[in-house]
Amino acid sequence: MHLHILGICGTFMGGIAAIARQSGHTVTGCDANVYPPMSTQLASLGIALTEGYDAAQLDGVAKTADVFVVGNVVSRGNPLVEEILDRNLGYISGPEWLYDQVIRDKWVLAVAGTHGKTTTSSMLAWLLQEGGLNPGFLIGGVPENFGVSARLTDSSFFVIEADEYDTAFFDKRSKFVHYHPRTAILNNLEYDHADIFSDLGAIETQFHHMVRTIPRSGLVVANGRDESIARVLERGCWTPVENFGGEDGWMAAEPDPDGAFRVRLRGRDVGVVRWDLLGEHNRMNALAALAAARNVGVQLDHGVEALATFKNVKRRMEVRGVVNGITVYDDFAHHPTAIETTIAGLRSKVGSARILAVLEPRSATMKLGVMKDSLAPSLEDAQLAFCYTGGIGWDAQSALRSLGKKVMCSDDLNALVAAVVAAARPGDHVLVMSNGGFGGIHAKLLAALAG
Repeated sequence: MHLHILGICGTFMGGIAAIARQSGHTVTGCDANVYPPMSTQLASLGIALTEGYDAAQLDGVAKTADVFVVGNVVSRGNPLVEEILDRNLGYISGPEWLYDQVIRDKWVLAVAGTHGKTTTSSMLAWLLQEGGLNPGFLIGGVPENFGVSARLTDSSFFVIEADEYDTAFFDKRSKFVHYHPRTAILNNLEYDHADIFSDLGAIETQFHHMVRTIPRSGLVVANGRDESIARVLERGCWTPVENFGGEDGWMAAEPDPDGAFRVRLRGRDVGVVRWDLLGEHNRMNALAALAAARNVGVQLDHGVEALATFKNVKRRMEVRGVVNGITVYDDFAHHPTAIETTIAGLRSKVGSARILAVLEPRSATMKLGVMKDSLAPSLEDAQLAFCYTGGIGWDAQSALRSLGKKVMCSDDLNALVAAVVAAARPGDHVLVMSNGGFGGIHAKLLAALAG
């Protein structure tokens, strides 16, 4: 089969492309932004890429396509979409194709939630790998233990990061509705994606749509502290539930100075996790992954041992370099809650050392200004904060005024870099947070600091 994928350079659609190629299909694709690293990763798989969405593709590289797999980045009015519709050619969404062709007969373990999906999915895949189950997976990041974001194996088990974003221009349900998991982690739930959801209740409805698809022989692993998750389950749940973070389920004791913590299940100690990850949010992620892995047969002692060798995900508190005693980190945090927990995690590691937070409010929700009133409190624990304002439609300086003189805003990236470098001193930790490339700011900071 020949698939032509629209929006192929997105993490999810790129994962679909890799899995389709591993399945023996011919794969081509197009995107508005064809550039490394995804372009080189796809090229290494023998996948031909076209820049843009010109309808002429249908008489060129896509002429022999059996089906067009349409990513949610593509909307009506797109010239290629319009030509596909006019010619009555076959098309399908990425989640539909994945279910129909890959995971229909597998035990799917889905990880859903506003925060922590990528890290928890990566942990879960690693626990299954170390447990001898050799899982396939599709994750919205690159787990360092595997070095790829997606793979197909002959295993009966498949781990997927279950995104609540919409499926395609012709299907406005959340992607995860298509996955039909047997084991599902509901990590947490907050308002996000203001470009497609009107309020938190609309997102809760989508989560309940997924809950309705989980069989009674499966398992829901739910955050016992999250009121939104509780409301979702109160709407109806026909599957056994195990809670984490609450007294009646999985709990993590306070960590030792070196970060090790005891895992407890219904009040009983079941093991000690010794690792390098930071923050309570990662301990919660670990509890969820342990519970889900146990559901498919991974023994608890094996799971706890496997977490000790988990290497996290690229762009999750990733050290990009150390220059003159100044450490520069890259992190994917972009929602105020994620920003706050990321800073808190770094604070637990560096103690009283200065943290310089460098932020790009790049997500659709942040650009709309929906979360602007929560942004200043999320940055409180940083000694200095630097906010890039290019592309946003609201007054960041006003929104962050409660931070006083410790905040600097600019729509000039080079000026922002210069301000960070001027403020930084040996022993500082420069925490860069964005869900995009941020104009290559990490390399610019390291070069300027070295200069």
